[in-house]
Amino acid sequence: MIAGIGRTLSDLTGRAAMNFKQGMLAGAAMLCAAAFGGAAAAEPCVQDTFEDEAYIVCTVEKGSDHLRLFWKNEDGQPYRDFSGVAAATRKSGQNLVFAINAGMYLTDFSPIGLYIEDGKELRPASTARSDGPVDGPVPNFYKRPNGVFFINGTSAGILPTQEFLKRRPDVRIATQSGPMLVINNKLNPIFIVGSTDKTRRGGVGICGDDVVRFAISEDRVNFHDFARLFRDHLACRNALFLDGGRGVGLYSPALGRNDKSWHGGFGPMLGLVE
Repeated sequence: MIAGIGRTLSDLTGRAAMNFKQGMLAGAAMLCAAAFGGAAAAEPCVQDTFEDEAYIVCTVEKGSDHLRLFWKNEDGQPYRDFSGVAAATRKSGQNLVFAINAGMYLTDFSPIGLYIEDGKELRPASTARSDGPVDGPVPNFYKRPNGVFFINGTSAGILPTQEFLKRRPDVRIATQSGPMLVINNKLNPIFIVGSTDKTRRGGVGICGDDVVRFAISEDRVNFHDFARLFRDHLACRNALFLDGGRGVGLYSPALGRNDKSWHGGFGPMLGLVE
């Protein structure tokens, strides 16, 4: 999400229409799966609920080396949407199974913090306290601690930024965002139970037997409840917030989703390619 841009009425209206559409599509997909022997079980992205809130959860099994980061196309320009990434993967003879916003970004669609793609560091880690007014609210990226999601070979991890920088692991991909949602099975202590600060949210967790789970909320939730989704429902010992509000987006042909950004495009994107 571009820093400082709020949720708009058009976002709410568009979301209501999208919820209705995806519900119809999901129902059709379930009927097709039943007719053809339950093939939908293999789909990585599924609809889920936790404490009466609706989510989409996408799972990448341990050992998969098909999760990639995307930012710029072959012309050196930001992709900005999932369709461009899907077209690029098709051109290379592959298929984009799903994709999600990989973190917060600036007005030129560049990552705010650390960004490593195919083993190359294209943006350095940010250890700044904030990029906003001294007496203003702290933007989400800078809420402590923020963290890094990374993949080293076929093993994925999430670490607070300072710990990641101390270890300096050799990674294939990495993206920095914030705040951390879950840290070693504990909720980030900055979150407030019953907070009225609610918006749509997206995040990633390392869960169970080292599987990676991405989740986006379909409606507005606060940080505390979103973090509990990862710890208490998805069994994630570490989880990282990726973006919120109009920065939340999902690409999943199986669910009929190809979300658009309401402020001109996405920055970096994570996608499962096969």
